[in-house]
Amino acid sequence: MKKTSQISGFYKKSIPQRLQTLVEKGILTPEDALLLKKGKLLLDADGSDKMIENVVGVFGLPMGLGLNFVVNGREHVIPMVVEEPSIVAAVSAMAKLVRSAGGFRSETTEPILIGQIQVTRVKDSVSAKKAILQNKEDIISLANSLHPNMVARGGGARDVEVHILNAGEAGREMVIVHLLVDVQQAMGANLVNSMCEGIASLVEKLSGGRVFLRILSNLADRSLVRTRCTIPVELLEDRDYSGEQVRDGIILANEFALADPYRAATHNKGIMNGIDPLVIATGNDWRAMEAGAHAYAARGGRYSALTRWTKNEKGDLEGFIELPVRVGTVGGSLRGNPMVGLAYRLLGTEDARELSEIIGAVGLAQNLGAIRALATEGIQHGHMSLHARSVAMTAGAAPEIFETVVEELIDSGEIKVWKAREIIEKVQGREDEARSGALLTAPSSDLPTGYGKVILLGEHAVVYGSRAIAAPIPLAMQARVSPARREGVHLIIPRWGVEEQLAKGAKYKYSIFQSLELILNELDLRQQNMQIEVFPHIPRAMGLGGSAALAVAIIRALSDTFGLNLSDERVAELSYRSETIVHGRASGIDNTLATYGRFIKFRKGSPPEIEPLSLPEPLRVVIGLTWTESLTATMVNKVRKAWEGRKPLYERIFDEIDDLALMAEEAISEADWVRLGELMNINQGLLNALQVSGRELEEVIDIARSNGALGAKLTGGGGGGAMIAICPENAELVAAAIQASGYQAMIADLK
Repeated sequence: MKKTSQISGFYKKSIPQRLQTLVEKGILTPEDALLLKKGKLLLDADGSDKMIENVVGVFGLPMGLGLNFVVNGREHVIPMVVEEPSIVAAVSAMAKLVRSAGGFRSETTEPILIGQIQVTRVKDSVSAKKAILQNKEDIISLANSLHPNMVARGGGARDVEVHILNAGEAGREMVIVHLLVDVQQAMGANLVNSMCEGIASLVEKLSGGRVFLRILSNLADRSLVRTRCTIPVELLEDRDYSGEQVRDGIILANEFALADPYRAATHNKGIMNGIDPLVIATGNDWRAMEAGAHAYAARGGRYSALTRWTKNEKGDLEGFIELPVRVGTVGGSLRGNPMVGLAYRLLGTEDARELSEIIGAVGLAQNLGAIRALATEGIQHGHMSLHARSVAMTAGAAPEIFETVVEELIDSGEIKVWKAREIIEKVQGREDEARSGALLTAPSSDLPTGYGKVILLGEHAVVYGSRAIAAPIPLAMQARVSPARREGVHLIIPRWGVEEQLAKGAKYKYSIFQSLELILNELDLRQQNMQIEVFPHIPRAMGLGGSAALAVAIIRALSDTFGLNLSDERVAELSYRSETIVHGRASGIDNTLATYGRFIKFRKGSPPEIEPLSLPEPLRVVIGLTWTESLTATMVNKVRKAWEGRKPLYERIFDEIDDLALMAEEAISEADWVRLGELMNINQGLLNALQVSGRELEEVIDIARSNGALGAKLTGGGGGGAMIAICPENAELVAAAIQASGYQAMIADLK
């Protein structure tokens, strides 16, 4: 039977059924299958104890098989040792796609490793370089005499190069000798290191200097693999997108990674998601592989993508990857793990150069899977944030306005360079106004909204039943929900770089995903296909109620789209439950402000006591941002722990804060801003006693008071985040002083 890597329905089978299938296909012997089934090939504690120091046990990882690979006309099943789901599935799917187009084409250069010898204290670097190069045949002969068996196998030292570097103290030069060694089938690290050690004395004699380091380089840029594939555009088509759309999306995603090192880092990490599991399975050094690949990605002086995706004259998609690969298939250390031998039998080769060619194919396949997923997720809205980010970058959006430009570009529906430049000009004008101390205004869009807030008095104490005074601010979260043709719930927050499909039971970086699960389940919408877009206008983790406002905006958008007609009370109740996920213990004040958007006195309870407050006149304030992120949950838990240790002491503080809030209510009703400021200053002292302030906050508060603010205190969770200052007459002066010290300031009228 001809061996094939294409096995239909393999993922649906049980492990015993898979092993039997591999035997039937001639990929595994019955003996290997039996050993696998009984776990006889697993590394045990005794074997581990011979590999590294201080062994206490064995850490296991799954081995899966990448299927469908054809490389240079040969079938290969790819053993992959990895714990992350979807990698094996994605690489198999892309190999199947490329297989339909003829498979991967790989080539390698000679298996050359570089050994480096650092020579210091050289009196004349130029003369030393000349002397070394004039005697390089002697150096090569000496190196090869140390490893005659390698020379007999066709390998050994091939050449010597010399580089002069300026480093360290001014005027100090060092001479770096590169010994180029053909290591044949071996990984070669020990071989090269011993050669460098052996020729060090000769190099010293020739250079007149002192040899310091002698060690191989993991940037194996003389041992390159180049892999290509060509995919006809009709093979890229799926039920939602044309082949041309998918092709152009892949090319656009790749262009982003070529232009931007931040994107390139994730792009290349995706490539290594495929390569590392194969390198581990074959007993090679994945750390050296990672180091060399990322160094090679920065060889031009700027970190960039390792792959190139382009369109050929026929309109087909062409992929190309070039990266350094130095792996071995011989050596005692390779066989220390019994599973390594099995991996080579599955792979169908023990030739190091062929293994390198397969590695290139796996890396290109994994990259194709990653950016194809990104591109097709983004196509429905003009490639979504991926497309918009690339266009915004091309249009020259500055870092401080980049996210705003991306967001407005997506919202415009015209993701073009000319439109981006138009938005840049408009946004830059708004930023200039903000820097000049212009008054904050609410977002103009009529999208469903959740309001931001400031707490004038009472944070933290409000969690324990004290009253608090809080007001909405002209900053908000807005959301839009639209039915989607794609399956599932898709959350897109361009400003934060979030573009995810909600997966049941998955663990996410942001708690918003857990909150969203709760909200969708409560509203019986989890099975609906939808796209949720969020437009944040509240700085994240600054204590201004962003998480509650986000929940309120999404709940209202869901209500509008699906005709739920939710009352404000229901919105507030749902967003409170969301807040308990985000903060652990929530008072209810943030979600109340986010829902109702009113100046209130608040007290926690079931139901909470909410009393609207009327101001005789607008109260002008300055909000100062430290840009030190404040995690409210962390600060709430900190206070909780202290309260549990000394309840009587902390409850006296909470009672004093409650008294201040009641006095502040009276001051507000009389527009007695001087008294209100004094009460806020006292409240700040008590918050300091609770240890929820911070160095940056104290500095901004001091700047505000020193420049005429009637009162200033932190607002929100503390530990960083924001402060609020009462400035009815001199807000512009206070804001300018805060900005001059490197912080951000915004002016708002509380009503």
